[in-house]
Amino acid sequence: WYWQKEKREPYVKFMEANYPPGFSYEDFGPLFTAEFFDPNQWADILKASGAKYVVLTSKHHEGFTLWGSKYSWNWNAVDVGPKRDLVAELATSVRSRTDLHFGLYHSLFEWFNPLFLEDATNVFKTRKFPTSKSLPELYEIVTKYQPEIIWSDGNGNAPDTYWNSTGFLAWLYNDSPVRDTVVTNDRWGVGSICTHGGFYTCSDRYNPGHLLPHKWENCMTIDKRSWGYRRNAQLDDYLTTEDLVKQLVETVSCGGNLLMNIGPTHDGRIAVVFEERLRQMGAWLQVNGEAIYGTKPWRAQNDTVTPEVWYTFSPKEGKVNAIFLNWPVSGTLELGEPQAKLGETQVKLIGYKELLKWVALGEKGMAIALPQLTPKQLPCQWGWTLQLTDIN
Repeated sequence: WYWQKEKREPYVKFMEANYPPGFSYEDFGPLFTAEFFDPNQWADILKASGAKYVVLTSKHHEGFTLWGSKYSWNWNAVDVGPKRDLVAELATSVRSRTDLHFGLYHSLFEWFNPLFLEDATNVFKTRKFPTSKSLPELYEIVTKYQPEIIWSDGNGNAPDTYWNSTGFLAWLYNDSPVRDTVVTNDRWGVGSICTHGGFYTCSDRYNPGHLLPHKWENCMTIDKRSWGYRRNAQLDDYLTTEDLVKQLVETVSCGGNLLMNIGPTHDGRIAVVFEERLRQMGAWLQVNGEAIYGTKPWRAQNDTVTPEVWYTFSPKEGKVNAIFLNWPVSGTLELGEPQAKLGETQVKLIGYKELLKWVALGEKGMAIALPQLTPKQLPCQWGWTLQLTDIN
């Protein structure tokens, strides 16, 4: 898009410098080889990350499908490049080796598809593209792979009536093989985003910092600048594990899920830097998972006195979780929001055995004495959780 349509200078120059003259986008097809793609290894990394669902990009805006779609002749991973059904392989590995829910991303429109361009020229009064390509593909992936999440994207500035989104969704929720389990997002045509859908995505990297009344998802990338793999990325371009834990905690406290994107390589690897970030997130969740999984937003999302403290609520146990991202130098953490009850309220640091001492601060708020621990004794890095029981 940047190279062929917008003709942005850095992209044009990059292609001129690194590829032979007359090289077309289609010439990338055979170069996408996936010889190191090991779906079992991917499944193991995904499981270790602590994630509960995975969404694979089955087709992006350039129309190349990662399965052998009969509606994408000679422009799919079975006919060109890997010569493998990558969707089937990952689905099988994820389902046999993990308890993650398997989802598929699918782009409705395609940047340069002549049928789509023709419909667009006709101001979407004709519907050649959705009827012959986009919709048949959606029915195909649902029937064939039975994904539990359909992550739709790319409305191409066309209304949902052009895409027949309601017709497809009615089939999906009433008659499809996944009708009882499937979840969908909000990108089904102009005007539907952040308004209709099982969960809202609103925009890429959406993190409102306040409570939303509807379930939502913060869909963002570990590489700050790209959704794909960049061979020339610098270490600085990647979010640190501190950054990612902060994103997770802010998102969950405001009622959202975090969908963290990684870009694999042309030869099918998850780059080591992405693997490390995923495994570190998993290590953090092994300790603090009870403050994240199955929680609901509390009456306050973040603390009024101390910055970088975010709250979640565990309804089954009736516990308030205060996740703090900076360990105070004084050894005392002041919280402005909880109303503690003398002789009843208990404070526990997740991953540390003994209860913590605390004092109330007036009507509302409390000061908590944190244990004196060496870095090796800390239950985890990057952020810690206090569990408060019997709080007003």
